[in-house]
Amino acid sequence: MTRYVDAPARLGESALPDGRLLGWAEWGPLDGVPVLLCPGAATSRWLGFGTDAVEALGVRLVSVDRPGLGVSTPAPGRTFADFARDIRDMCVLRELGRPAVIGNSQGAPFALACAAEGAASALAVVSGADEVAAPEFASVLEADLRTLVERVACDPTGAEEFFAGFTAEAMGDMVMNRSPECDLAVYQDPAFAAGYRRALDEGFAQGAAGYARDTVLAMGRWPFALDGITVPVDVWYGEQDTGHSPDNGALLAARMPGAHRHVVPGAGGALLWTHAESILAALLAKAGAGR
Repeated sequence: MTRYVDAPARLGESALPDGRLLGWAEWGPLDGVPVLLCPGAATSRWLGFGTDAVEALGVRLVSVDRPGLGVSTPAPGRTFADFARDIRDMCVLRELGRPAVIGNSQGAPFALACAAEGAASALAVVSGADEVAAPEFASVLEADLRTLVERVACDPTGAEEFFAGFTAEAMGDMVMNRSPECDLAVYQDPAFAAGYRRALDEGFAQGAAGYARDTVLAMGRWPFALDGITVPVDVWYGEQDTGHSPDNGALLAARMPGAHRHVVPGAGGALLWTHAESILAALLAKAGAGR
């Protein structure tokens, strides 16, 4: 049986220069090639991926709680640039150098911010939340999503208050209700379901303010220039993934010089877990070329 997730090998918190704590979890050998994961919406450091692949490929996988999620200290009003700065500081503290970075789902724009700020040696966007506020998507968004995007644009404070009403239960139900059968085969796996629920519970442990801030940032216009990202980039989407990008990352990849887009037939939004070895192997190759 495929093992989609496993308990972290190491857990901890790093004290940032301003005294805040940033929580992290690690898998794989301590002397492995550092790969930093920006996890999906409202989940904590607990939910890793590629249980067997990280060992086989010699990867030191590090997942990080964004501020206000899990055990990381809240930082009200934080920005993408603030997050990239936190990652640079943590990489010094954890001796990660300039790691390769993976952004999954809502973690994607945060990973892109790290690349834009020079905190990544290579980047993989996997089932990434796209820039839905980009004008190119205005006419193709579903009505409910378009309403949320407009709300974030017109009243970001009110939108953040709205998203702060979400719960772990509501998030889990939303993911399950919107997923195709190919994803449900992963999400309903007992080990994955237990790990995902734990990650959600930890993500909301301090309330929903961390998730709300993430969502307002992700659903607004991104303040960094995608065409200024010069590190090697892979963009990965499943063919049946209809929840993360209106065009399965076509525009996103086109906006980054040299980005390589992969659309996997028969796969959905659970690509990070179903194709972990391929994603990591491609990322390691690009990280090596980019150093």
